[in-house]
Amino acid sequence: MDIRTITPRYSVSPQISAEDVAAIAAAGFKTVICNRPDAEVPPSHQADAIGAAVTAAGLTFKVLPLTHQTMNAENVALQRELYEGCEGPVLAYCASGTRCSVVWALGQASDLDVDTIMTATTEAGYDLSGLRPTLDAIAAS
Repeated sequence: MDIRTITPRYSVSPQISAEDVAAIAAAGFKTVICNRPDAEVPPSHQADAIGAAVTAAGLTFKVLPLTHQTMNAENVALQRELYEGCEGPVLAYCASGTRCSVVWALGQASDLDVDTIMTATTEAGYDLSGLRPTLDAIAAS
């Protein structure tokens, strides 16, 4: 498991397994958000299987599968609502953590300085430099 902190409240990770959930709970996370579509993974790693393990550990589980096609303003706002509306730290996961980082960055661009966003994601190991023009445009609007 490779958890990367974007902010003290929002971290991202590549695909997790049910066996990772105890460590996620022990790390203090209160909510897990799945941003990976079920079609990308075998049944053992689909949202229902991971969600059952997460809820059995006493954590909250949310599902918002994202693809390039569904990374739209509505889903960006929904992701922000999911992580801001929950108790405690959040772990969002997808295939590599990149989608979770992108959706966070897009959701913050109207409130945070773009350099701050870029620094946070870069320090977490995600190069979102190609997203900068979009973030600048959101920030300017």
